[in-house]
Amino acid sequence: MTKILRIDSSARTEGSVSRQLADRYMTRLSGEVTTRDLAHGLPYLDATWTGATFTPPEARSDEQNAALALSDELIAEFDAADTVVISAPVYNFTIPSTLKTWLDHLARVGVSFRYTENGPEGLLKDKRIVVLLASGGTPVGSPYDFATPYLKQMIGFLGLTNVEVIGAAGPNGLAEAEAGVDALAA
Repeated sequence: MTKILRIDSSARTEGSVSRQLADRYMTRLSGEVTTRDLAHGLPYLDATWTGATFTPPEARSDEQNAALALSDELIAEFDAADTVVISAPVYNFTIPSTLKTWLDHLARVGVSFRYTENGPEGLLKDKRIVVLLASGGTPVGSPYDFATPYLKQMIGFLGLTNVEVIGAAGPNGLAEAEAGVDALAA
């Protein structure tokens, strides 16, 4: 059975265009769905978390293991998915801090990427990533769209290359994006 991970990151749970796009897209998929709603945030990385990532697993303290527990859970649910659907608003030309924090928890040296003599190498298995972006007026690919390149960079850093982005910007953005979602799901 296909496993789908849905990530919602809009602070708005009602009236969110990015969530509406994800709802529409999800009706066209079938499989086991896990939803992670980031509206209430995730803990930011701190000194304990960072120290734990640089400590070999067998040498970690109970405090360090506890600091990495959520990160381990997030990586496991991401890695288990065949398709990841990320719905995100564009806040001030980029992604919400909650989505950035989720990505920070995914990016773990030795777990989701490693450094080689040729630079970093992603370690997560490739899968389909669908990004549904909504903004008041920042079109995907415009010179002031910092969300799309950042998401593609971070997703690629983890080893994933199959990324599709649908954007909804401006007064007709939702209708145009819905058409894009329909075509993507066909």
